[in-house]
Amino acid sequence: MLYAFQFLATLSTCLFSGAAIYINLVEHPARMGCDTQTAATVWAPSYQRATVMQASLAIAGGLSGIAAWLLGGGFFWLMGAVFIFSVVPVTFAVIMPTNHLLLTPGRDLASDDTRRLLVRWGKLHGLRSALSLIASVIYIALLLAGSTTTPGW
Repeated sequence: MLYAFQFLATLSTCLFSGAAIYINLVEHPARMGCDTQTAATVWAPSYQRATVMQASLAIAGGLSGIAAWLLGGGFFWLMGAVFIFSVVPVTFAVIMPTNHLLLTPGRDLASDDTRRLLVRWGKLHGLRSALSLIASVIYIALLLAGSTTTPGW
């Protein structure tokens, strides 16, 4: 059972991390290459679709990491879980205010303010990418080390 939770924690966290990094390195820069109205128009449905997938992956990665720790996997499984779970409060406390401003009904999607918010959103989303990448590295190192306690650091 321990190995199943370790695998699930690693898989979900790496999928989350890959998606988050893709958004930061590919999707968001591509949309920002468009005029502001187009960028804002395509940002909204992309954000709404990604929310469901990424929230599910973050929760699965965090809960599985905690389960691995509780089943004797060692402290570093808990540490990885803390990093992947931290994307949730970062999203709510740091990124969500910008999301709400971008989704405000009647917002002028072509305005300089909208462009500024989209640029800010991209930078803030980078926090989610970084946190999930750290969690992924921890989990992968643990699996590669074949150790349930420490990846040899």
